[in-house]
Amino acid sequence: MIILVLNCGSSSIKYQVLDMRSDSDYSLLAKGLVERIGLEMGILTHRVDGKDKFEIEVKIENHTVGIEKVLTLLTDKERGVLKSLSQIEAVGHRVAHGGEFFSRSTAIDALSREKIEKLCELAPLHNPANLLGIDAIDTLLKGTPQVAVFDTSFHQTMPDYAYMYAIPYEYYTKYKIRRYGFHGTSHKFVAKKACDLFGLDFEKSKVITCHLGNGGSITAIKNGKSIDTSMGFTPLEGVIMGTRSGDIDAGIVTFIQDREKLDYNGINSILNKKSGFLGVYGKSSDMRDIESAASQGDERAKLALNILYYRVLKYIGSYTAAMNGVDVVVFTGGIGENDPHIRLMVGTNLQFIGVDFDEKANSGVRGKDVILTKPGSRVKMAAVTTNEELVIAQDTMMVVKGNK
Repeated sequence: MIILVLNCGSSSIKYQVLDMRSDSDYSLLAKGLVERIGLEMGILTHRVDGKDKFEIEVKIENHTVGIEKVLTLLTDKERGVLKSLSQIEAVGHRVAHGGEFFSRSTAIDALSREKIEKLCELAPLHNPANLLGIDAIDTLLKGTPQVAVFDTSFHQTMPDYAYMYAIPYEYYTKYKIRRYGFHGTSHKFVAKKACDLFGLDFEKSKVITCHLGNGGSITAIKNGKSIDTSMGFTPLEGVIMGTRSGDIDAGIVTFIQDREKLDYNGINSILNKKSGFLGVYGKSSDMRDIESAASQGDERAKLALNILYYRVLKYIGSYTAAMNGVDVVVFTGGIGENDPHIRLMVGTNLQFIGVDFDEKANSGVRGKDVILTKPGSRVKMAAVTTNEELVIAQDTMMVVKGNK
């Protein structure tokens, strides 16, 4: 089954085309990125295995135009991978927020689309963009089955005492304010992959997954189910991130808002766009810049790194307690997969739970699967590359075949 996977942001579209013969037997035919949608000039980058990267600058007015250009490239005689668009048997969409409506991936029809739209108020930066991709496919590939794969659905197994906030209960009943969690497809994928790496049964293991990147979250997975996760009602809660504060005393929000005379948009901008690594270091939100500066003695860069590793340690410790033990700790995401320094800072401070960290195995390893503990370590640790697009394709295939 040939599946087109779309991950639509407010001004971008990530895409992959996969030939799914089974869950584990597949080929990546093409992938790419459409950027700067709606601006004066957009960029389309297209990659096919065995061929040179193709990149063009072209005006891309909206998501429909962007997807139309992608579909044209996919059937191009020189750069394409399909003879006809009719070969696309299904389209899988990453959708950020499924709320309490969706505990699993689902076929997109009028009713499910309406529910996704209702959830735009909970994910105003993400769900509207996801809907643009859904509507574009409905126009350009009318009749092709579409499936929504939600960032939040994996976390719907959390118990109520883990997802509820200690605020008046009426705000849950009226507005559904609760912890939802995000990065669910990534957490589930890398937890399974790490268990396979160590020969463990995913359904009978205790795993802590650390998805660290520009956005970061940590999840406790017990016997194949998410029981707690660091992101909450929105992707703002949890560990320090590129421009997001992570955990913060709510009193600080009202204090700054009062002293700086800020409205909702003003305080929201500070917490989501001006905090995190950028807020602490002050010059960049990119971990590579921060580590370079820290190595040259910049104290604020060192502080940003220490805040990250300290918060990751606290979450791992608390989740170990919540599960009464842990079998595997996993690093993934742009930082988790590519940053030996952060893995070292965390891994060498987890002896108390049974991690015998292998500094030699960790050194210099970027962007590939690697075991980070010595043979015989009671608790295992690994860096594992994530592949959210593959998870979306797997779920899309399952839903479409199940509906036939």
